[in-house]
Order: sequence, then structure tokens, then C-alpha cells
Amino acid sequence: MEYLKLEVREQVAHIMLNRGSSNALHAEMVAELKDVLDMVMNDERIGGIILYGKEGFFSAGLDLISLYNYDEKQIRAFWYQFLDLVKTFVSFSKPAIAAIGGHSPAGGCVLALCCDYRIMAEGDFIIGLNEVPVGIIVPESIFALYSLWIGKAKAYRYLLTGELLQPQRALEEGLIDELVPINQLHTKVDKQMKRYLNFNWNTWQQSKKELRKELIHKFNQDSTEVVDKLLKQWWEPSTRSMLKTIITNLTKK
Repeated sequence: MEYLKLEVREQVAHIMLNRGSSNALHAEMVAELKDVLDMVMNDERIGGIILYGKEGFFSAGLDLISLYNYDEKQIRAFWYQFLDLVKTFVSFSKPAIAAIGGHSPAGGCVLALCCDYRIMAEGDFIIGLNEVPVGIIVPESIFALYSLWIGKAKAYRYLLTGELLQPQRALEEGLIDELVPINQLHTKVDKQMKRYLNFNWNTWQQSKKELRKELIHKFNQDSTEVVDKLLKQWWEPSTRSMLKTIITNLTKK
């Protein structure tokens, strides 16, 4: 694997996002993560996963610099691929914990939301879904995923303004479950995973499936209409201009 590091120990798959300094998601990285989730799900020896980013960045979300230059065929394939990854992650019945060691906006936040538990490091970081200000339409399925953790009213308000939360506020709003010093992050996620694995695995996983039944149903629906809407807005001059400005600012840093 080129963009992930995988280590399996004590029945837990430790998956490290490992692309550049900010773990921005492009097609190849999305494909690797989907393959790893499938592999872990089908390995009866593995009880759960812990997903790590890097210190400073869990994931900056979608790699807009790469995606901006995709042609129509590539960007259409990417959106199907990304939504399929999220569907796979949402349907993943084994315990999944996000170890958030830094910024986690947009697509990075989506990956964290797919997990059952999120532990974030203290610091001057942000987490949330800021797609709307960027010009990206938020699918109903992603709204449902966000709502699962913070409720529909807050998800509604925050999505439409692209709200990004500091760690303490994210904890207060229920977007994350624990806030710890960075040097305690790995210890805390290991402890939480052990709590999950001490239960009967089948009971735990079947219960998770039941609790997520409605959410899984939303992600299992045909995504053609959703992708068509995303792409129509993606190619709008106003969106392209916004993306170009963002990319210019990113490349200056």
C-alpha cells in the first residue's frame, strides 16, 4: 500500500492514513482504504480497527488540487468511488475508532463520523463539514451520518454554514467523544477498543447493524441522481472559481 500503513496486533487493525503532510484524499487513497476495510471485515481474526491520521492532520479531506484537474470521466468515477467508500465504512459492523490527532475538516470529518467512537487531541484544530462554502453539494446520506451524532437540527444549521468546530466545542456538541492531550491519544483509543472487544463479538456487531439499519439503507440507495447533482454544481463557473481560489491559497502555503 502506498497511501496507508497497516499493522495488525492483538486482534486490532491499526490503519494509518499516510499521504503527504495532510492526508488529503484522492482516488488512489480512497481505493486503498476501501480495500483495507473489506479485507478486515472478512478476516475473522481481526476484531476491529483504529484509524489514525498524523499529528497536526487527521485528514484535510478531499484533495481539491488533484480533483480540480480530473476530467469529466475521472471526477464522476471519483464521486461514485468516494460514496462507495463511505457506504462500506458505514456498513462496517466491527468496532471502528478514530484517533484524531489534528485537523479533520470535510472528507476527513466524514471518515471520523463513520467510526463508532472519536477521540481527538487537544490543540488549535478544527473538525466539521464545510462543503457548502466550497461549492460542493452535501448528499442526504452524509446529512444523515452527521445527524446520527449531533442531531438533525444542529447538523442542518452547521452544514448550511459550513461550521468548523474547535475540539472543546466539538466535544460539547457530541461530534467527538473524548478530548485528550496528544501524548495520551494512542493509549485512550487502545483502551476504548479493548472495552468493545471484551463483549461477545457477534452480539456487538449485530447490535451495531441494527442501530445503523436506517443509515445503511440511505447509503445503499442508487447514487446516480446524487452524483449528477454534485457534478452539475462541480462544473459551474462559480464553483470552479471558488476551487481555484482555494487551490491558489493552498499552494502558497
